[in-house]
Amino acid sequence: MKTKLLTLAVAAVAALSLSACSKTAQAKDDTVKVGILQLIDQTALTQARKGFEDGLAQAGYKGSKIKIDYLNAQGDQANLQTMSQRLKSDQNDLNLAIATPAAQALQKGDPDTPLLFTAVTDPVSANLTKSKADPSSNATGTIDMVDIPEQIGYMHRLFPKAKTVGMIYNAAEQNSVVQIKLAKAAVKKLGLKVTTTTVASTKDVQSATEALMNRCDVVYAPTDNTVAAAMKTVAKVSLKMKVPVVPAASTMVEDGGVASIGIDYYKLGVQTAKMAVKILQGKKVQDLPVESPAQTSVIKNKTMMKAFGLTDADVAND
Repeated sequence: MKTKLLTLAVAAVAALSLSACSKTAQAKDDTVKVGILQLIDQTALTQARKGFEDGLAQAGYKGSKIKIDYLNAQGDQANLQTMSQRLKSDQNDLNLAIATPAAQALQKGDPDTPLLFTAVTDPVSANLTKSKADPSSNATGTIDMVDIPEQIGYMHRLFPKAKTVGMIYNAAEQNSVVQIKLAKAAVKKLGLKVTTTTVASTKDVQSATEALMNRCDVVYAPTDNTVAAAMKTVAKVSLKMKVPVVPAASTMVEDGGVASIGIDYYKLGVQTAKMAVKILQGKKVQDLPVESPAQTSVIKNKTMMKAFGLTDADVAND
């Protein structure tokens, strides 16, 4: 009898243990794992990331429901490669790459895990996918490309006396190369001259900006991550040399540009999160076309507007 009772007790304990293990495994299975690889610390990319995280939380992916592994490469290509391998080893349910170089590195390092990108200008020329309408790989997401000819036309309306347009960018960033090509064509169509300079890192920005502003009347800056990260430095040179800057990104306006027609990067991140939810709920990457920004608006910097003699009426996009 004692032996029988002991056997029953052991069986009960084993059953409870199995039940506990089952619940633990279930809890683990219910936790979504998301990796985030951000190129560099700069306002637009950080806002996009916050929008993405908040968008997931609004959809119920918060607390124990999600585990986010956030990595920042600080603009270093070697870091991008190492961090991409780490995210691959994490076996995440989904990865997010913020900015073109991050997306390129992460896709190369992990071509299998569903990959969303944001703050990317042209995913086709960056070889992330062969088509925006029909994603051909493991990647889709949201782009930050706006109408560059419209931005150039807007810049010309703000500063109609400017005859030479300067442009500063990092030639290693494919997103910037695409934008500069479009911007040059738009400037030349207006009958204006173009002069350009390139930078390899944020350390080069001040001297490159000073040299550029010595030979132009206004500067157009694309959504270049290197320039954006040093935009406050650009702003100081702009004020010192009395040459206005019209950037492509709204956050670059906030950090020292005069005004522009741009997008809200936080909202772009939220938009990307909605795509992530669809993937986490069973949709395939190939079923989700690359999305453009939901809307654009005029962004202005009151301090810089005043410095260059502009009013709210001047910068309105009527």
